[in-house]
Amino acid sequence: MTKETISQDTIRNFCIIAHIDHGKSTLSDRMMEITGTVEKRQMKEQLLDQMDIERERGITIKLQPVQMHHTHKGRDYTLNLIDTPGHVDFAYEVSRSLAAVEGAVLLVDATQGIQAQTLTNLYFALEHDLTIIPVINKIDLPNADPEKVTDEIVSLIGCDHSDVLAVSGKTGEGVPELLGHVIDQVPAPTGDRAGAARALIFDSVYDSYKGVLAYIRVIDGEIDTHERVHMMATAGESSVVEIGHFSPLYMPAQGLPAGDIGYLATGFKSVRECRVGDTITLVTKGGDKSYDHIEPLSGYKEVQPVVYASFYPAEGEDYGAMRDAMEKLSLNDSAFHFEPESNIALGRGFRCGFLGLLHLEIIQERLTREFDVTATITTPSVVYRVKEKHSDNYKDVYSPLQLPDPSVIDEIQEPYAKVDIITPTEYMGNVMELMGSIRSEYKSTTYLETTRVQLTFDAPLMDVIVDFHDQLKGATSGYASMHYEKGAYRVSDVVRMDVLIAGDPVDAFARIIPRPWAIREGKAVVKKLKDVLDRQNFAIPIQAVIGGKVIARETLSAYRKDVTAKLYGGDITRKRKLLEKQKAGKKRMAASGKVDIPAEAFVKVLRK
Repeated sequence: MTKETISQDTIRNFCIIAHIDHGKSTLSDRMMEITGTVEKRQMKEQLLDQMDIERERGITIKLQPVQMHHTHKGRDYTLNLIDTPGHVDFAYEVSRSLAAVEGAVLLVDATQGIQAQTLTNLYFALEHDLTIIPVINKIDLPNADPEKVTDEIVSLIGCDHSDVLAVSGKTGEGVPELLGHVIDQVPAPTGDRAGAARALIFDSVYDSYKGVLAYIRVIDGEIDTHERVHMMATAGESSVVEIGHFSPLYMPAQGLPAGDIGYLATGFKSVRECRVGDTITLVTKGGDKSYDHIEPLSGYKEVQPVVYASFYPAEGEDYGAMRDAMEKLSLNDSAFHFEPESNIALGRGFRCGFLGLLHLEIIQERLTREFDVTATITTPSVVYRVKEKHSDNYKDVYSPLQLPDPSVIDEIQEPYAKVDIITPTEYMGNVMELMGSIRSEYKSTTYLETTRVQLTFDAPLMDVIVDFHDQLKGATSGYASMHYEKGAYRVSDVVRMDVLIAGDPVDAFARIIPRPWAIREGKAVVKKLKDVLDRQNFAIPIQAVIGGKVIARETLSAYRKDVTAKLYGGDITRKRKLLEKQKAGKKRMAASGKVDIPAEAFVKVLRK
């Protein structure tokens, strides 16, 4: 369907928002199947999840648009759907999707009910003034309770019971009715097709042949293949290499009119020339800068990383390859930030910012899979603020290595987060006990119904991001869900802990920890390192140190060679002489020996 045949009042732009694992991608599959967007022989599960990591982990990492065509009440409609992630680390992907659409399908699992991220995504959608269509999914499961979940939704958003649709993304039950409901309820896009062209970049990817592919929502005017485009924020200009829709593969078209969603191949090779949130307009023939009077679109609030870690190439000569890989990853993931840094022990590398530990793991895995670059990763840390004596200013500290000498520190502040946890009431005691183990501060309790409750806490961000989510799932048999938002800074009693291996400090293992936890954390780290490091021909001491004080130690024993095996007689002095000679040799080896730490050891130590 070309742009000439698309009437603006037949376009519907919407996205699906939900908590993680509530069935967004499966519902998208059924919609594409029912509308004939993808033939049955080409269908596979999680079709919109393009990356292997997404399929293996069963989660959506990147937002993914698709255009479908559906006949309703005798009229043809164009449906632009954006499938969004559900994990809290990728909430920024959701917020960008919402700015490109007019409606949102709020999906709730019939077996689990409303979860923490459900609430967060709903508030995102309400902020953008979107039409909300509440839908219950997985009604085909034997333990589904649609009536109970419907009551929850009605009490949450104040709609009627008849407004809540029940579907099964797996079997397709109720999905045709949902498509009809989307067409009836979601308003058609507004925009001046005759006006000056303006399009919002809501995502971008890098293609080796076409350069930067900008995913755009055309607000006003239209963009054709023969045009030349101008980026209003970066001032970059380019001819339109290709333009088209998602089906869900790239489907070239003659152009995109106002109200439509598609992609634009710019030919740009640099990240800096095409930014997510920028406004695209046209350069008129003859190079007239008629875009000077055009008002740029509001774009997006710049996302701020909450977790920082440094990546260093395992081999020094891989620095250039890692830099190129980082640039391409930051283009595909606008929430990922990096900048060069150097370290005496680890060489040249990059300080990287992430939205959480899952985000860090995904980037590290994509580096290895897509670019064949192996990275040494330092211990993740949040941004601390340090005030030195005789100074009124606070300095941001992104890694433990930047922490000044304790003798000059007046105070250290660390960021806190507001944590919302939704759990069955029977697990309240377990949750309270878990929160007591991470320096949290209880705030409030809200009963969503008689059997489920929302607990709110303030807690140090560092305690929340490391492995708290896994601990919460373990304490509640997988029934609890959580969401956190970064809050204000507070004064904290924290210290820097270093790790020495064979007497040499390993900067990648340095971390900032609460002083009362020092001995416990030190013992845990050296024990984990003893398990993951390879044995050598000499004994390796592994020590956790604060200042000049060793707080924990383990020794990785050496390989033993029986040097006395060749003896067939003689007195004990001959045996002792050989053992002493071996002992002296191992001592010399230990003095000059260097322990190689495999890349996987760094990742294993990060996981508690």
